[in-house]
Amino acid sequence: MVGLGTLVLAVIAGGASLFMAWTIGAGSSGSTPFAPAVGAHALPTMRAAFLVGIFAFIGAVMQGTSVAEAMAAGMIRGVSLTPLAIVVALSVAAGLVVVGIFTGYPIATSFTATGAVIGVGLGLGGIPAWTKYQQIGLLWLLTPILGGGTAYITTRLLQTELLPDRYSIPTLGGVVSVIIVNIQFPFLGTSPEGESVVSWFAAHISISPRAEIVIISLIFALLAMTLVRRDLQQDAIAAQRRFLFLLGVIVAFSAGGSQVGLAIGPILPLYDSLAIPAVAVLIGGGLGLLVGAWMGAPRMIKAISQDYAALGPRRAIAALIPSFAIAQVAILYGIPMSFNEIVVSAVVGSGFAAGQARVSQGKLLYTTVAWIGSFTLSILLSYLILRVLRFVPP
Repeated sequence: MVGLGTLVLAVIAGGASLFMAWTIGAGSSGSTPFAPAVGAHALPTMRAAFLVGIFAFIGAVMQGTSVAEAMAAGMIRGVSLTPLAIVVALSVAAGLVVVGIFTGYPIATSFTATGAVIGVGLGLGGIPAWTKYQQIGLLWLLTPILGGGTAYITTRLLQTELLPDRYSIPTLGGVVSVIIVNIQFPFLGTSPEGESVVSWFAAHISISPRAEIVIISLIFALLAMTLVRRDLQQDAIAAQRRFLFLLGVIVAFSAGGSQVGLAIGPILPLYDSLAIPAVAVLIGGGLGLLVGAWMGAPRMIKAISQDYAALGPRRAIAALIPSFAIAQVAILYGIPMSFNEIVVSAVVGSGFAAGQARVSQGKLLYTTVAWIGSFTLSILLSYLILRVLRFVPP
């Protein structure tokens, strides 16, 4: 028998979770994926906002479990989050995001959500999950290097005259296809985690497992390269725009899978105690992303697409490919990531390669300090608020 207090806390926590999902959808995660395509005149703004909401919703439902489970139980050891702790964590995280919106501070939801969950976990007397923190910290630190470095190399690759577009862009299409066919999808296979396209095909042929993965991945890469090159031969400009559009689709999908866990992860234990299935919570979070994208993304897309228009199709392609790859790595290992950090790093890297690195060092420092400050503040606030509410001396 579930008490009335638990039900009230579940409603409050659900409201805070939906608000966070809406904020994520309306913010950079809802605007960044298709902004390059809008800037390159591949599709209009309203259609981009509509599509990013749809594909973010699909990604949330299909890939949201990994990060959500990490947020639910992977941040602290020895204790389970109580309903009160869940409400405190979500309220602190959502509150800091609201403060950032109204004050203009670049607050990343991933930093506030992760810090808040760690804070309430410590407040309950839990043990820090140091191994998980090392994974998170390593990816957070490596993202500017990997994202910016990959975008830099990709931009240089697209600019060199030694490798024309008819070769470089199909090659990138092949790389993207290899990543896609190795992603696990829940509708493939019989296990709850699902299977990748490669493993699904490999189950129907009889050679060594490693050879199967390599051979099937190469087949899909060659197929993608052939299709992209044929498209470029017909109309190079239109083909670049279509490639950008497809990148927008997979980045929006990845954003949904990566970011929805930040909003719904903390409430999974509470809703599980109420016998509400995880897939229903994922659908709710995905709908929050969708509505946020439809309501808030058009304005953001217009603003960001002006920057991407200045980037041009090649630099936009170079920025989106590492963004997609890093987001998928984060999903694979259940690591909460800031999509702001991913995309900003890639854009800066492509800017350096193009010789247009007029990036304000002061702005980058300001953003970094805001991210670190919001992470630290969320830990302290959630810890202190929970201790006060529980009337337990520290």
